[in-house]
Amino acid sequence: MADFLQAYSIQHWLESCPQGYLAGTSYGHAPDARESEVFSANEILRDDAIRMTVQLVAGERCALAASSGLVNAAPDDASKLFLATQTLDEARHVEIFTQRLRDLGVAEGDLDQVIRDRVEPSLVKFAEALLEKVDKKDFVAGVVGQNLILEGMAFTVFELMHAMHADANPKFAQTLSGTIADERRHVGFGENRIASLIREHGDRKAEVQRLQREMSGHMLATFASAFSKSRPAFAEGRRVFTDREPVDFHGTNLAAAELSEIEGALAATVLNEFQSRLGRVGIEFQAPS
Repeated sequence: MADFLQAYSIQHWLESCPQGYLAGTSYGHAPDARESEVFSANEILRDDAIRMTVQLVAGERCALAASSGLVNAAPDDASKLFLATQTLDEARHVEIFTQRLRDLGVAEGDLDQVIRDRVEPSLVKFAEALLEKVDKKDFVAGVVGQNLILEGMAFTVFELMHAMHADANPKFAQTLSGTIADERRHVGFGENRIASLIREHGDRKAEVQRLQREMSGHMLATFASAFSKSRPAFAEGRRVFTDREPVDFHGTNLAAAELSEIEGALAATVLNEFQSRLGRVGIEFQAPS
């Protein structure tokens, strides 16, 4: 228990995050870093970057509302303190990805409308399902939806995006690096806390598994729609970036693979890691329809 308290304490968060991998950064990247001119000057790539970043803002807004709402639902002080740090992490994510929209040329007065117009409907459905549980102060369902499903799937997506932008857009890649480090901590908390709660409340397992099935379906639908809309930008990127070095993502060379192969690699990785994660906490994965 002492190790749990230390790993998720405010002090540990201060030392590892603001005093650690975020030290010296501005909005998650080096203060003098700028958005790659290729993305800001090429309208096809810029438009796709805006659409993709909108999904990040919407997902992080959901995570911010969920983590802050779960603070008062938490059954112990250690969980409350960790969720307080996660709330600040999620608020930072909302801020840095909103700042990226500004960097890509979205006017301040247009931000909310652009997000409303371009967010994936399935992502909105996911947020509604999660926040309904949070509003009811259902801590078990809320942490499963937030820290295992949303954060767990987002973690793999961020890894893919980081791999694809490491050379082409170092500023955005560095921003993602800090976000990945945050998500790794959030998922670790979810696994540790839910494993003990499922042992204590075995009667909740079937309900949580149904919730997992519904929420997973919304997330996978979001991936599928986002990839479909990225086809023009993918072709344009291949035209612009003709000399990319091999980039490995779980056995797939992103520099040479077709978009369908990349989508397949992401889906397989997300589902494999998700099933393993659920298995470790005592929940049987329910495949969405």
